Amino acid sequence: MDKTLNKTQSKTLERTPDRTADQKQGKTLRVEELYVHYQTPAGAVRAVEGVTFSLEKGERLGLVGESGSGKSTTVMALLRMIKPPGRIVGGRVLLDDTDLLALTDDEMRAARFARIALIPQGAMNSLNPVMRIKHQLMDTIHYHNAQIGDLQGHVRALLKSVGLEPSVAEAYPHELSGGMKQRVCIAMGISLMPDVILADEPTSALDVVVQRQIMETLGNVQEEIGASLILVGHDMGLMAQFVHRIGVMYAGRLVEVGPVDDIFEEPLHPYTQMLISSLPSLEGKGVFKGIPGITPSLLKPPPGCAFHPRCPKKMSQCDSVVPTLQEVRPGRWVSCHLY
Repeated sequence: MDKTLNKTQSKTLERTPDRTADQKQGKTLRVEELYVHYQTPAGAVRAVEGVTFSLEKGERLGLVGESGSGKSTTVMALLRMIKPPGRIVGGRVLLDDTDLLALTDDEMRAARFARIALIPQGAMNSLNPVMRIKHQLMDTIHYHNAQIGDLQGHVRALLKSVGLEPSVAEAYPHELSGGMKQRVCIAMGISLMPDVILADEPTSALDVVVQRQIMETLGNVQEEIGASLILVGHDMGLMAQFVHRIGVMYAGRLVEVGPVDDIFEEPLHPYTQMLISSLPSLEGKGVFKGIPGITPSLLKPPPGCAFHPRCPKKMSQCDSVVPTLQEVRPGRWVSCHLY
């Protein structure tokens, strides 16, 4: 990221309240007992159930799990972007000392992009097809009343920071490749130097070469602005190369959290063990090993531990007692009766 971007964004920060040096130390984000339900005629679908975790300044946390485990819903809840019939029914989301769930709608809109930003999964669906890229980037800045003298130069610097030519500013989204559109979304996400970046499967529709380029770009800009980052995805290999810690989700709950190296070297929860063992390897070429069974209904989840119908290590209490997430070793949290 070049000096022009740093200089203009530093001016923006000076005008943003609640950005003291003390607030930049320690935990940037704390999520406490977050619950998200979707109301249906048949009852409440418990998409997120009591999720609790913290995020340090500059840290990268990965959220992994099968489809429907609650990863994207958790991220959208942090931004208060859950749409009806979904509803956040409990919990706190503390960004520094500010509870995002307690803000008014106007205050929350002001916090998006300025303090917590989303890099969406579908870049094409997230960009306005009839607006040039520069106008979409400028709209974000204008909405937050950021006082930037050379706005055109700021847009060029943003595009350069994510590896795009300044000429991209004049293009429409349909004129760009998938990787270029995703880079534009990254530029938009960092345009006001947020404290936290939420990346919801940012490489899901890209080929492996472009995936690597996008993740390198995302990592570089995240480190440059000093933000913390939550990466949502299914690709355990990608997580192993990119994040510092991993949170494994199943049926709306966190079942294991720990440093990425520890998780891969010695996974504790049976679900995590089976996720990692299902990864393809050169030794087992041509052999695909999945997890038996299917994910449970979040409308009527099984009693006790939600994973017990599929768990090879099931014990008697697993089908009646819900395990709690607890620290079983320094920095290792797991929700399982085995511990």
